[in-house]
Amino acid sequence: MKNSILKGSLLVALGASSYGMLTTFVKMAYAENFTSYEITFSQMILGLIGLIIINFLFVKGKQTSHIEPKSKSIMKLMLAGTSLGLTSTFYYLAVRYIPVSIGIVLLMQSVWMGVFLESIVAKKKPSAQKIIAVMVILAGTVLATNMLMGDIDLDWRGIGWGLLAAISYTITIYTSNTVALQLHSLRRSLWMMVGGTIIVAIISAPYLIEQFNFEIFYMWGPLLALFGTILPPILFTAGMPKINVGLGAIISSVELPVAVLMAYLLLNEVVNIYQWIGIIIILLSVVVMNLPKKKNKL
Repeated sequence: MKNSILKGSLLVALGASSYGMLTTFVKMAYAENFTSYEITFSQMILGLIGLIIINFLFVKGKQTSHIEPKSKSIMKLMLAGTSLGLTSTFYYLAVRYIPVSIGIVLLMQSVWMGVFLESIVAKKKPSAQKIIAVMVILAGTVLATNMLMGDIDLDWRGIGWGLLAAISYTITIYTSNTVALQLHSLRRSLWMMVGGTIIVAIISAPYLIEQFNFEIFYMWGPLLALFGTILPPILFTAGMPKINVGLGAIISSVELPVAVLMAYLLLNEVVNIYQWIGIIIILLSVVVMNLPKKKNKL
């Protein structure tokens, strides 16, 4: 049981870390004048192709141990997958109007949203340990994004898109833990990606008809697809069923320190002492949350 939880926690952490890398890559793509719709569309299309290939190579011939996908399960997964596409769409729109650090802060509101959602669905109050962890993580988030020391000019459009991204991200975490668990995790990832790609195509179509630079498919598309739409759904669908939604939301907070570190290493962005302290606080909170509870000996 403990090994299962540890494995699930590691998989979710890796999935969240992949998302954390995206912010830097997207910012680099913006610098080359690619639009948010070009970035999101190429990411989803190439991600879908990648998952189709992975399913063909690794799932074919193994269906004897898993139930064949039924139409009802497929529809549920496709519907759940729209949150994947919406998260990327909303988040990339958000960072057009606000600093990347603020965008990450807004996205990380999924931490308390996940715990809140779990308490509603499970109809029980979150444990004191989770409540404290959420509060500590949010405090670390404020420090890690330099909100207290930076001169921030907020645009309400960015705030709105950022909060919508957080809601979508929370739904992604929840559905990864609850929808069609009887199917192979790679099959679930594939059908969720189909739903995500469809919703992104519908949203992006009016803008892509007017302007679309096909260079995005070989310049940034493969990298964005790998870390944004291939690895995360595979890791989330494999890891989330082993843990609960609230813990999954808390572990996914490692996305923030990864994003800051990537910006520091690749974009040469300055990271001050307060931000490093915030990163350390978040990482320690995640570690503490995964420590096994001591049982009282009678």
